[in-house]
This record gives sequence, structure tokens and C-alpha cells, in this order.
Amino acid sequence: MSFYKKIRPYIFKLDPERAHTLVEKTLAGVSYAPLIENMLASSFCKYHANLDNEILGMRFYNPIGLAPGFDKNATMVRGLAALGFSHLELGTITHNPQDGNPKPRLFRHVESNSLQNAMGFNNIGTRAVIRNLQKVYPFCIPLGINLGKNKNIALADALTAYELALKATKDYGDYFIFNVSSPNTVGLRNLQDVNFVNELFDMAKSITTKPTFLKIAPDMDLDSMLEVCKSALNASASGLIATNTTIDYSLVSSPKLKDGEPFGGLSGKILKTKSNEVLKELGKAFFKEGIIVSVGGISTASDILERLKNGASLVQILTSIIYEGPGVMKRLNGELSKLLSEEGFSNIKDVIGINVR
Repeated sequence: MSFYKKIRPYIFKLDPERAHTLVEKTLAGVSYAPLIENMLASSFCKYHANLDNEILGMRFYNPIGLAPGFDKNATMVRGLAALGFSHLELGTITHNPQDGNPKPRLFRHVESNSLQNAMGFNNIGTRAVIRNLQKVYPFCIPLGINLGKNKNIALADALTAYELALKATKDYGDYFIFNVSSPNTVGLRNLQDVNFVNELFDMAKSITTKPTFLKIAPDMDLDSMLEVCKSALNASASGLIATNTTIDYSLVSSPKLKDGEPFGGLSGKILKTKSNEVLKELGKAFFKEGIIVSVGGISTASDILERLKNGASLVQILTSIIYEGPGVMKRLNGELSKLLSEEGFSNIKDVIGINVR
């Protein structure tokens, strides 16, 4: 049993947000302690030549990145990179700072290694995030910036909200993601619309030549999902990120309630099947048209290999870190490298999309 697994029961006695704040302060402190940063990197950052790949002009020394929601304000970049991630997706960031939804808004479902969150894009806003990024950017691994709209901005003004956020951050990220799929901002998922998405990416290409992605929900009707994704790709999106959290509360035995109703989005192992099914459909439809990043329920090297075969070029994790601790990246990458070799693949490029080519 790892050291983290031994101390996890004590960590889980803390309120989830309180625990996250302690982790944030610890990892943020790494920026001021080069010796500790080097020690962490030496322990957790293991290079496997068969996992190295170049995608959209960016180098990813393994396929596993951090999903957004963990480092909302770009305070932990150096500390997280020292844990072995190949890329970090920061945010979600809105143009103006906001507090998010009322607490409590983050819950553990320990029996299913899952989380329920109703955070609501709590972040310090683009100006303050930029000040943090100026300390590290350009960085040694790709940094993605996940953009959202403030909750007090009407849907009719959403395009302007995303435009302001992109213009503010365009020089401090390597790729950008438009989050129109969080369940925690009222009405946001209504923006998963063919016309809006087309306008969104037309706007983006007038501002930046860097890669841009659309992040989608796992709960959409399949035909609508495919239409929206096609619209994004036709409007010059570089790819798709699938998926956000789910509002299928039947996946947990006792979802947390507010005013008698389940709320927030679910992530973790319970999202595994749903996320992979969405990936399969996107892979069949769009593998040759854009890059796909798979997120949701990934906790084993076999999970990652399956996602790669189904058309994902990269994957991201978040909930797995909370349940398995900082050693999860080292384990996943080591096991994935071994699996590729056992199946006769000399490099990760050879396996990506093998089921949908």
C-alpha cells in the first residue's frame, strides 16, 4: 500500500474543498523551493520513449494530462508538472472573477471513487490568472486554458464573454478550450448549439492561430452532439474534448441533494462507460478531422490504451489523483509503456485510432 493510501482516510476526514486548498498551497509552494521541485520530478517524471508524441506542433512526452478544475487559477503549474503530467489544462477561467456557487459544493462518493461538484467556475478572473502565468510561461510542457463565461452574463452576450477571455489570455497558453458544457452555470449547456459554436470558432480564429478545442457534455443526444462537433470542426476548431461531468445521477447510489434535488456534475469511475461510448462515436465520425482528447473515468493503463485505440490522441485525469494520490502518473505511464510493448507497438502514434481508422 502506498503512503498516500495510508494517509488518505485522514485527508478524507477534511471537507473536500478544505483538503484541496491545502494541496493547492503545498503545490504552489514548490515554485519557491527548487530543491523540492527537483526531488518530486526525479521521483515522478519518468520518460518512456514509446509514449513520446508531437500533436498540433506541441510535444507531449506522455499522453496523460490534468483535466481542468484542479488548478483553476494557475497557482500550481510547477508543482503539478513535477508529478509527471504531459500537459496541464488550467481553469475554467472567466473574464471577470467570480465566487462560484454557494458552499458546500464538492462531495466525495468514496464507494465509487467518484466526485460530485457544483463549483460554478469559481476563479480569480483573467487579469489575476495572467499575473500567475507570467511567472512561468512559456513553460516546459503545454498549458491549455479552459475558458468559460461569467454566470451573470446573459446567454445572448456569451460570445462577447468568450471573446474577452480569449483576447486576455491568448499570449499565455499553448491551446484554448471553450467550455460550453459545465452543468454548474445555469443555461450554459444551451450554448452547445450549431450556430453558436460556429460563431465561437469563427471568432477564435480571428484572434489566435493557436489550437482551439470544444469541450462537450456526455449527456447530449447523439445526433445533436455530432452536429455540434461537426460545426466546430468546420469552423476551424483543432479538436474536441470529451467529456465534461455528467448529470446522470442514477450512476451513484446516493447523490447529494439541494432543495430535494440532485445537483452538480459527477466525475470519476462512474463516468467511465459513458465517456468511452461518447469517444467511440466521435472517433468513428471525426478521427481524421481533428484531435480528440478523452476525459472521464480513467484510472488504469488499460483504460488509456482503449481510449487511444478508439481515437483519442490524449487523455486527461482528475478524480484519479484525489483517490490514488501523486504517484498515479508514474504508475499509469509505466504500465501503459509496458502494455504498448506487449501488444507490439513501438510508439504510441501507432495505436492511436486503430479501431476507427
